[in-house]
Amino acid sequence: MGCRLLFDYPTRGTSKRHSGSIRYPLLGKSRDDYTVAMNYQERITIEPGKRGGKPCIRGMRITVYDVLSYLASGMTHEQILADFPSLTKEDILACLSYAADRESHLKVIAQ
Repeated sequence: MGCRLLFDYPTRGTSKRHSGSIRYPLLGKSRDDYTVAMNYQERITIEPGKRGGKPCIRGMRITVYDVLSYLASGMTHEQILADFPSLTKEDILACLSYAADRESHLKVIAQ
């Protein structure tokens, strides 16, 4: 039996908010203090003729996948920014926000 992955994106104008508020005792803050979503839509672009239509950062040839791979390999934000001076910290955060948003819409359907 196989599985299919689908992305379930809500229609425009709908949003999901956390109904409860979890407190982080050591920080004295709630989860909602950290869940303000970055507006990655203005930073992540998809152009059919660029990098095979993969999501890129601000129209450059650096893909979201590239940045996530660097982070996954253990590079720090500072190391990535040193290697790619055209990137900003906000670009890296936009990549993470984009990935989190895609993950939140992922559904697995058994076949």
